[in-house]
Amino acid sequence: MKLQRLSGRKICERVMKQGKMWKGKTMTIRWISGPPRHPNIDPAVRAVYAGTFASAKLHKSAVKRNRMRRRCREALRTEVKERDILPAIQLLLAPRSSSLSCDFADIQADVRSFLSHVS
Repeated sequence: MKLQRLSGRKICERVMKQGKMWKGKTMTIRWISGPPRHPNIDPAVRAVYAGTFASAKLHKSAVKRNRMRRRCREALRTEVKERDILPAIQLLLAPRSSSLSCDFADIQADVRSFLSHVS
């Protein structure tokens, strides 16, 4: 299964307001099932659409906030790639400050836990 980008202010706001929330040790995920409503997106294609955001409250340094976002996104990408059957879903990943100092395996365990919760 492929990981696609979730982009656009309206689409991300919809996921933030209407989406369900899942909290793990290293990240918080807001999600809505189904593909985003956009003219360029084919609703028949099943994919995982993911976006990330990290508030300035998370860490003062933009470099470290971006590292947290990249680690969470990479953990999601590797787990989605291994699975064949997942529903079309829109995700917004919000890393927690613990995702900067923890092992990558902990982040992957959080993602596995979320994906088993969803599917």
